[in-house]
Amino acid sequence: MDVRDLRAVSMFDGLSDDQLSELMDAADEVPFETGDVLFREGEPADSWWVLLAGELELVRRLEHGEGVVAVMSRPGLWAGGFRAWTEAAGYLATGRAATSGRMLRVPSPVLGDRVRAWFPFGVHLIEGFFQTVRSMEALSRQREALLALGGLAAGLAHEINNPAAAAVRAVQALEESCESLLSSLVDLAERSLRAEQFVGLDALRRELDTASAATIDPLALADREEALLAWLESHDVAAGWSIASALAAAGVDLGWCERASRILDRETLEPGLLWVASTLSMASQLMTVRDSTSRISALVADAKIYSQVDRASFQVIDVSQGIASTLSMLAHKLPDGVKVIREFSHDAPTIEAYPGELNQVWTNLINNAVDAIGENGEVGTLRISTRAENGGVLVEIADTGPGMPPDVQARAFEPFYTTKDVGKGTGLGLDISRRIIVQRHHGQISIDRRDGETVFSVWLPQHS
Repeated sequence: MDVRDLRAVSMFDGLSDDQLSELMDAADEVPFETGDVLFREGEPADSWWVLLAGELELVRRLEHGEGVVAVMSRPGLWAGGFRAWTEAAGYLATGRAATSGRMLRVPSPVLGDRVRAWFPFGVHLIEGFFQTVRSMEALSRQREALLALGGLAAGLAHEINNPAAAAVRAVQALEESCESLLSSLVDLAERSLRAEQFVGLDALRRELDTASAATIDPLALADREEALLAWLESHDVAAGWSIASALAAAGVDLGWCERASRILDRETLEPGLLWVASTLSMASQLMTVRDSTSRISALVADAKIYSQVDRASFQVIDVSQGIASTLSMLAHKLPDGVKVIREFSHDAPTIEAYPGELNQVWTNLINNAVDAIGENGEVGTLRISTRAENGGVLVEIADTGPGMPPDVQARAFEPFYTTKDVGKGTGLGLDISRRIIVQRHHGQISIDRRDGETVFSVWLPQHS
């Protein structure tokens, strides 16, 4: 290859022979045959490739395969070289030979040095363009992340507030029950309850199930409480109104009361039943505290899984677990009319991934699905499935919303493209999601409409 070969390429019009010689000294000619791969999508764009002869296909990863997005068939067409302007740049597609031919390969640093020496003003424009685009993208990502963080924080606070409030109420009631239990014991002591009577009463108490209230029909429970109250009044128990509800919730019937009246005498019947009712109330309230604090602990655990606190950024993960924690974080955003179907396969393999980044993808896709369902009046189905496929994991997030128009679907993954109104988010999540899936994890993401659902399919390899 000599200067005359480059003179035939219109790309180099305006360069002197000395400049072409400088370029050739730093470059090399790369011959290729049909099927050869010259560079790969996502790898650092550390070379600038100029077609001299032949035909090259530019291939990108698509759902379950690859697709040709462009064909370089005219001498002078080029690809790559982006690291001449920025260190963080990769090839946008894979270059695969469709015929035999030749390419000029110039190292990206050399391209940057030569262009800066020959066209300093043009370089300022190019670098300014790159910097502006990257700054806009970074600001968009930061704003999207802050909006998501604020929403998740509000949702987590809402989810924690309910069990926390229940625990506070139970503790307050527990204080009252403790006071009632202690006062009833004092009354029993003052009325000279015999040891064998207390042992018999305690045996009756142990027969009762404090957890049965949750399974009793409310109407049946009300009828039982009314019957117990009438029995207590007939036996001159003045505090019957405070005893009947606790006994009824534990499954006490009139037969149990009659047995208790045969163990206790007229003087000790009321404080004895009050003691039983207080212990039952305390057990029920302690169960409420246990369940509430367990719910709070589960939410905190989900938050840690979602945010990946104290974990390595790259690790072996269970994708289903990450999606489940994301759903927990987004529970506050799911309207009552949205039915969530989880189809998590047990045979889906663990994968090597950046779980914190993947959780952002699940957040974006679930948010989009919920927004789409909202267009149908917040009534619909959100279906999330995982399964093993092609040596990796396939995740489908589907909604029964109205779907995307073809023109919107065709541009959905474009940078800075959004259909969201002001105040409803930036709508830039799909571009960010595509970058995380394709560039960071070497996976695939696509949109499809089938069986009345809009389906986002994400395939992730087992080894990134």
